[in-house]
Amino acid sequence: MKRFNQWLQVAGCALLLSLSACKEQEAAAPVERPPVAVPTTEDRQAWGDYLNDVVTRNMQGVRNQPYVYLIPFDSDPEFEGKYVAIKEKAGGDVARGIVAGNMLAYAGLNSSNVADLVVEAFDGVQPDTMKGVKLLFIGDAADSPRVQEAVAASGVEYVHIDTSR
Repeated sequence: MKRFNQWLQVAGCALLLSLSACKEQEAAAPVERPPVAVPTTEDRQAWGDYLNDVVTRNMQGVRNQPYVYLIPFDSDPEFEGKYVAIKEKAGGDVARGIVAGNMLAYAGLNSSNVADLVVEAFDGVQPDTMKGVKLLFIGDAADSPRVQEAVAASGVEYVHIDTSR
């Protein structure tokens, strides 16, 4: 009887440990939240929230802080100057070289402007110099083929996030 009681105590402890491990796994499991909707206005906060969500959901294989480029809104009185500045920054970043484990993410309300910027930034990039880099083009499906064609030689992993309305 004494042995049986000892066995019951051991079995009970094992059961409690396995149940507590299950509860810890349940508690640690992330709760999947619905994706943030694509903004349809020039609300910078909405775009920030959206980009944070999209970039976070696509970080597999990325080991560094992503490069995120939000193209200025067409109605901004300083659009031209801001667009030129971000185009120069994006082009300079790409020209310097982006190493494996990084992400480039391009987005904006005007998908055509976003596509133009990516195409220009990748003009002249040497073949296969960006293997292991992930590129998110966040724009309309109609603009995706020309962006994909412009970046293909570089060797990036191209991901299109469709914002077509």
